[in-house]
Amino acid sequence: MAAGTITLQRLRDLAGFRAKRGCAISLYLDLDPTSSPTAGEADTRFHALLDEGAKSLDKGSLTHDENMRLRADFQRIGQFFDDGFDRDGARGLALFAAGDEYWDTLALPDRLPDAIKVRREFHVAPLAALVGKGDGAVVAVVGRERGEVYELRAGRLEEIVDETEDQPGRHDQGGWSQARYQRHIEKLVHDHYKDVAEALDGHVRGRGPKVVLVAPEAQRTDFLETLSSKAREAVVGATTAEAHASPAELLEIVRPILDEARAHSERDVLDRWREEKGRGGRAAAGWAETLETASDARVELLLFAESVRGKAWQCPQCGRGAAKAGECPLDGTGMYEVDNGLDVAVQRTLAHGGDVLAIAMQRDLDPVDGIGALLRF
Repeated sequence: MAAGTITLQRLRDLAGFRAKRGCAISLYLDLDPTSSPTAGEADTRFHALLDEGAKSLDKGSLTHDENMRLRADFQRIGQFFDDGFDRDGARGLALFAAGDEYWDTLALPDRLPDAIKVRREFHVAPLAALVGKGDGAVVAVVGRERGEVYELRAGRLEEIVDETEDQPGRHDQGGWSQARYQRHIEKLVHDHYKDVAEALDGHVRGRGPKVVLVAPEAQRTDFLETLSSKAREAVVGATTAEAHASPAELLEIVRPILDEARAHSERDVLDRWREEKGRGGRAAAGWAETLETASDARVELLLFAESVRGKAWQCPQCGRGAAKAGECPLDGTGMYEVDNGLDVAVQRTLAHGGDVLAIAMQRDLDPVDGIGALLRF
């Protein structure tokens, strides 16, 4: 099962998909040990979801070919779980299928409620809440000899670079003078820092992840000086660890730094949103304004509280969203009710090039029903 990072681009690809033939199936399974302590219990809940998805269909609205494709998708999903699924420490599973048009599975770093949706578009709102939660963050472990870079994927640190190398010790001095030998050692250490920095720069470039540096205090400045300005800007904090700390132990050490970095980012964004809203500027608040501006391609950044839900109606022709029933103002088509309005807001925002951010640590959106946006114009 793919343990890929839940990036905005990956979410954008999912949100922009619409099945041309048949339906798109979205399935989420909670794999947290508290809800799925055994493989058998997870299996029972998974197959119950498949049954629920099959029963939710309006068979009369599908053609014979569409029904056949859908049946094949359910069989493929069931076989994947029975034969090819490896839980491997994941706290959740997300699966997306649409015949030969789309297939993707994701190991999730956090638990999400069990859910299955069968419609033309994928159900992406649950994934949107995970964007920015730490997945994709980079941890650089640096010392005079150690040089490892890890990426946080599906709630685990996975090594992506290992530039660890042995430096010569005092017994290697031979006939050199102490000063000359010390210069030789420092040159080797500097070259080592450069190698680690180049590897880190290459991973950060074009992606903009948060970076945490794990290094002895005495060596941080020397290493930071070898980084590009882009990589230095990405460093959100630094700490120390035992020489042989495991990836799991490193994650426990850096997690508070990542949480604080996220809280700081949320505060900055919400300060800007409050300022714009207070002076009647480029900000939307509440479901009606947010759905309208997202449909008009005006949303720069969609902001929503975790687990927020709201009613919405959507045009089956153009996808426009609204907070109440009626006809689409663009084409006059009757809108249909959507069970999770956040899906509409996320899809419209991403389809028009905007970004999304779940607000997890602040309560500023509570007075506006948990949703708002910063606007382009």
